Amino acid sequence: MNPAGPAGDELAERLMRLVRDVPDFPLPGVLFKDIMPLLADGPTLAAVVDHIVGAHRAADFHVVAGIEARGFLLAGPIAYAAGCGVVAIRKAGKLPGRVLSTSYQLEYGEGVLELQRAALAPGQRVLLVDDVLATGGTMAAALALIASAGAVVAGVAVLIELIDLAGRERLPMDVAALLSV
Repeated sequence: MNPAGPAGDELAERLMRLVRDVPDFPLPGVLFKDIMPLLADGPTLAAVVDHIVGAHRAADFHVVAGIEARGFLLAGPIAYAAGCGVVAIRKAGKLPGRVLSTSYQLEYGEGVLELQRAALAPGQRVLLVDDVLATGGTMAAALALIASAGAVVAGVAVLIELIDLAGRERLPMDVAALLSV
């Protein structure tokens, strides 16, 4: 989904201006992509949401799943614009009730993601959304959770793909990124 054409080029340029690099966060050696300035810019946030919804409309998704935590901030507006619901994929211990759970490797450690068992129906079509695709561990874990629920991933969208970390290669399906750096 890298934006194509003049409108897409302009959106990519806006993203480049608004996404801030934060060196050595959360650990030394990690270059964190801070999307908060982008989220605070209403017109750019609207353009991002419109672009993602438009690019995935043919996927006929029923719900948007956002990965903790910044994926939530994108999933809500995307679900609203698409006229569907939103589901949270969260870190361990953050969701009440019965959950599906999976562990995964981060570029700087380990993590566990959870999804409420009743959040997705078997066969339900899901657009999975996150802010950044790095090594692919978090995204692979989220894909596994959705499959465990019996739902179908209709598409995957991220704001930014860090191509040097080759996360796309770990995933069983294509990822649409607005910006690849």
